[in-house]
Amino acid sequence: MSIPSLLILPGDGIGPEVMAEVRKVISWLSTERSISFEVSEDSVGGAAYDTHGVPLHDDTMAKAQAVDAVLLGAVGGPKYDNLDFNIKPERGLLRLRKEMDLFANLRPAQCFDALADFSSLKHNVVSGLDIMIVRELTSGSYFGEPRGIFKENNERVGINTHRYTESEIERVARSGFELARKRDNRLCSMEKANVMEAGGLWREVVTEVHKAHFDDVELSHMYADNGAMQLVRAPKQFDVILTDNLFGDILSDCAAMLTGSLGMLPSASLGSPMENGRPKALYEPVHGSAPDIAGQGKANPSASILSFAMALRYSFDMGNEASRIESAVESVLADGVRTSDLLQAKGEKPVTTSEMGDAILEALTKSL
Repeated sequence: MSIPSLLILPGDGIGPEVMAEVRKVISWLSTERSISFEVSEDSVGGAAYDTHGVPLHDDTMAKAQAVDAVLLGAVGGPKYDNLDFNIKPERGLLRLRKEMDLFANLRPAQCFDALADFSSLKHNVVSGLDIMIVRELTSGSYFGEPRGIFKENNERVGINTHRYTESEIERVARSGFELARKRDNRLCSMEKANVMEAGGLWREVVTEVHKAHFDDVELSHMYADNGAMQLVRAPKQFDVILTDNLFGDILSDCAAMLTGSLGMLPSASLGSPMENGRPKALYEPVHGSAPDIAGQGKANPSASILSFAMALRYSFDMGNEASRIESAVESVLADGVRTSDLLQAKGEKPVTTSEMGDAILEALTKSL
């Protein structure tokens, strides 16, 4: 049996710092759990531009296509703000998503009890929150044609086309239903079927997929604007939310802020199965490159470590080890260990990026 392979792309800003802590967890699994990975590393974003003049080298793209999973840190920074649009650091990430055909974006929104007071909502509304948003990632308003800014009747008009095919809706719906089966067996599909033809097709296809293949999963439908309202009214009513690219972008950011800390949130982008049956996959924290604190040991590595836990669960079918890591992070937070982004009171002393990683490792060892 071949050793599972990982490509680490630390990227820019705090990316290298947080990914160094992920490497510690990978080493711990090898030493303490006899779970080994074939790990390689390369550059993406500004780091790749500095070396190759492009945000993602063709050789790196080929490596990403060949491995079982890609772990990415973050990309971007003010150093690259004046670059041409086509070679900005973010284009490296977009190329990975497009060429790997990562059509299903998984954004969990989990509020750890120790951080419930960080949310802008009341403690009892968000404490224990654990929902998953499945966002279609490669079609819809961001990719539909025609698009652009045109001249019409002596004035400019901006056009973006909200376009979906049946097959695009079906494959992301299948991903959502399969995920729901592994959770609480409930899925709420959100669109605007009342005013958008593409939304009407979305609802029809999701219903057809449900009836044909997943009738054991509880399915509900909701207009996306009502969904946004319900997320801030009573978010724990949801388990899995399935939605398109545009609404998913908005709803997942809304859900992220319910948890109280952007620095704690992981994500996964999944594609079609490879020859070994594993989906093409990229895992990354939701936070950005935070260039203002890069190199200072202030970054919170939790989101990157939790992203690796998602890789264990969704790429390698190691749910028990994923849960072990998630519980270790929760335990550390419950013990009051805090990086600078999680401090609330003056006088509290934060731990460094490395110290937070070490605390999580200690909690992992205690779990044995």
